[in-house]
Order: sequence, then structure tokens, then C-alpha cells
Amino acid sequence: MTTISEAITTIKKAENDADQLIENAKDQSSQMIEESRLKVEEIIGKAQEQANDEAEKIVFDAETNAKKEAYQISHQTSEDTEVTKRKATDKVEEAADVIVKSVL
Repeated sequence: MTTISEAITTIKKAENDADQLIENAKDQSSQMIEESRLKVEEIIGKAQEQANDEAEKIVFDAETNAKKEAYQISHQTSEDTEVTKRKATDKVEEAADVIVKSVL
């Protein structure tokens, strides 16, 4: 009878050990899932931060280029206006000469 009793005790112990192993595996699994979730959140946060930094850089570069282009256009327009003004002034003098010659 001791053999059957020992066998039952061994089986009970094995069952308890198996239950404990299952519980430990569940705990480890939950812990691994939580660690993975935190790592994913960290990675996503870094990616968002990098994307924001890159977007700011792109916007800054675009604004800088637009300002340069606007300056160049403004400068060219000023030069073109001066040339047109000089030509118009020359035409006024020619017109005045024609009028004076016509009157005389």
C-alpha cells in the first residue's frame, strides 16, 4: 500500500509542479508581451520624433528656398523696372525733341 500511496503522492506533486510551470509560463508570457509593447511604443515614439524633425527640416528648407527665389524675382523685377523706366525717359526726350522741331 505504501507503493500506491507513494505513487499517488508523486502524481500529486507532478500535477502541482505542472500547474506551477503553467503559471510561471503565463507570467513570463505576460511579462514578455508587456516588454514588447513598451519597446514598440518607444520605437514608434522615436519614429514619430524623427518624422517630425524631418518634416520641420523640409518645411524650413522649402521656406528658405522660397525666400531666396522671391528675393531673386524681386531683384530681377527691380532691374527690369529700371530698364523700362530708362527707356521710357529716353522716349520722352525723343518725343520732346520731335515736338520742339515740329513747332519750330
